[in-house]
Amino acid sequence: MNSAPLPDPEIAPGYRRRIVIEPSPGAVTAELEDDYHRMVVTLRHDGEVITGVASKMKRSPWTTCEGAMAALDETFLGKRLDDPSVKRMKSLNCTHLYDLATFCAGHAGESARVTYEIFTSDPVDGRFVTRLYRDGEHMFDWTLDTGRFVTPEAVAGKGLTGIGEWLDSLPPREQEAARILRWASMVAGGRGISMPTGMVGADIGMIGSCHTFQPGTAQEARRKPGASVDFSVGDGPLADRAELFARG
Repeated sequence: MNSAPLPDPEIAPGYRRRIVIEPSPGAVTAELEDDYHRMVVTLRHDGEVITGVASKMKRSPWTTCEGAMAALDETFLGKRLDDPSVKRMKSLNCTHLYDLATFCAGHAGESARVTYEIFTSDPVDGRFVTRLYRDGEHMFDWTLDTGRFVTPEAVAGKGLTGIGEWLDSLPPREQEAARILRWASMVAGGRGISMPTGMVGADIGMIGSCHTFQPGTAQEARRKPGASVDFSVGDGPLADRAELFARG
């Protein structure tokens, strides 16, 4: 096992993500920003059924991403807030809009704002640390070495896609946070992939993984100029809402 010192993900170069979930009477809005995306979703509901879906892509990496807003509406409008059938539709959606919509559905009827802040260090000799705060509270540090967990011990030796059973065993509050951290840790891997302006989406080899990478759409997708922001330099994501992420 690599014995090199572990990087501090809040100081080291790496991936950053912030999420805000804001319930209100009859509606929930969730917003996300990271290296590649800034997106927001609002679900309106009557306490049981989703009666309205609105989304906005303030920043997206591919020329075809905006088409996913219609897919989101089709997936969620008229569904029950707890309808499990929407899970089958995730790969047909922008996965980030989809996740925001599920956060909205999961927090419907609540009153308190929830924030998440994620730091993931770039790999050093194959090792990286990924950290999550919820409402300013430090909840998780995960360490991975060449794609396999070192900590937490409960999932040691597994990869990010192999911890579903452990996630299902967690209490709801921790489970949501851990799922968010797992997905962010996967997205962070994009920092190691060269994606120049004008690149064709089909050339990445992720066919079927989301709206943009569906067959036919992936061949039309082009990488946008300025699609990536390194938030480990300068201001972090959702900088205009930074006060929501204060700690202590």
